[in-house]
Amino acid sequence: MTAAACYTIYTNAAEMDSDLHMAEMPPAHPFDFDAFRADGDDKLREECGVFGVTGVDEAANFTALGLHALQHRGQEAGGIVSHEPGSGFHSARRFGYVRDNFTSAKLMETLPGPLAIGHVRYSTAGSKGQTQIRDVQPFFGEFSMGGAAIAHNGNITNADALRRELIERGSIFQSSSDSECIIHLMARSLQRTVPERMKDALRRVEGAFSIVAMTRTKLIGVRDRFGVRPLVLGRLNEGWALSSETCGLDIIGAEFVREINPGEMIVIEHDKLTSHYPFEKVKPRFCIFEHVYFSRPDSILGGESVYETRRQIGVELAREAPVDADLVCPVPDSGTPAALGFASESGIPYGMGIVRNQYVGRTFIEPTEQIRNMGVRLKLNVNRALIKGKRVILVDDSVVRGTTSRKIKEMILDAGAKEVHFRIASPPTAWPCFYGVDTPNRDKLLAASMTEDEMRAHLEVDSLKFISLDGLYRAVGEAAGRDPDAPQYCDACFSGEYPVAPHDMLEKGFELKAAE
Repeated sequence: MTAAACYTIYTNAAEMDSDLHMAEMPPAHPFDFDAFRADGDDKLREECGVFGVTGVDEAANFTALGLHALQHRGQEAGGIVSHEPGSGFHSARRFGYVRDNFTSAKLMETLPGPLAIGHVRYSTAGSKGQTQIRDVQPFFGEFSMGGAAIAHNGNITNADALRRELIERGSIFQSSSDSECIIHLMARSLQRTVPERMKDALRRVEGAFSIVAMTRTKLIGVRDRFGVRPLVLGRLNEGWALSSETCGLDIIGAEFVREINPGEMIVIEHDKLTSHYPFEKVKPRFCIFEHVYFSRPDSILGGESVYETRRQIGVELAREAPVDADLVCPVPDSGTPAALGFASESGIPYGMGIVRNQYVGRTFIEPTEQIRNMGVRLKLNVNRALIKGKRVILVDDSVVRGTTSRKIKEMILDAGAKEVHFRIASPPTAWPCFYGVDTPNRDKLLAASMTEDEMRAHLEVDSLKFISLDGLYRAVGEAAGRDPDAPQYCDACFSGEYPVAPHDMLEKGFELKAAE
């Protein structure tokens, strides 16, 4: 028997065996997320959120709640795998929001047991807008020593090379996800336990990964050695929980214990927690954009409130780029804390000049092209009485393609504003991310081909200023700013300096930043 035959990945009801029970799922057809994104929103998208819990009754229900709190990290699909002694593994995967799928009592009854993990996702940049149900995590593998499920946040930067090698050796891939490489590598390991096989597999993997995994009795959490993506540990009565962010712990009433350290693997079995460090130690490079945009403002990162950090970004921005104006207005909702900090530091009044429609959802992919082309007006509306006759400072978290920024500017001018000034709470995004963020190709990034002044002219605003990289570092607590010789964070999307070489993309012709 070959190593490839030692396990199975289950992707639909026809493939399951007696040890994996899958809830009835919709047809496995592609879901067109190009239409889902047709509203013109050009924010960067964090591709995944992971959650797991053990040692509690109805663990899947707690997992669904955790995933609901992590919905901002992935809104296209979600999945949960649970285990119940005596009946084995159970799985359900669905397209759409957690609230629309995993709140059904009928569905949740199919996910029994005291141990469960879950995942929410966006499709990756390479998926060309087509997501199959088989790509939805967690993935499940049946090994000679028992089954295991895995949910992954991040991107494997040598996945193409690993996939070619594994296929040549007989592995049969059933999804387009780079995360499936981990299951295949585990199958080929000669180690005797799932955690040891996982260590073997992850030593072959390059890039970024925060992983929540489970066996019949164990809950496992792992971060890559750079700690690019977040993962935290919580205590829930007599049980334990793992989450991409602390807000996932809050919703289930779990007590935050600590962050999983970069390069650390923890294994929890029968209330016993053990910690391992299976990877070569390096200086951590946590993603600085988690502070700017990805994480929820009520989460804690590195012991600091995300909300307070974003407010301080606004303070730094006001110091670096003052402007004479009448009103500081956030681009909701991500620009709100920075706008409050800008207004406080500048002394210019703060006002909700733009109001978000909280009830816009996927229903708007269905109507006519005319409705879809209304773009950001479906999501945002200008408070005309507040804006009219004012010189307005718009504070936003980032400028990616610039399409949304131009539309918002037009809406503000149509409402009677005298001037429009953009202040951006991150440096110019000039480089794509290869570590778990859905980023456009570099030629689609406005800052990759334009100077700040050229971007101002392109957006047709009265002024445009970004916070400096040093200013951003000061806002997140690095008083001396960024260390150019040894950056404290991963800031590749701003600096072009990648802590892990994106080998797959280099093979496809991507060019790294030239040495200065």
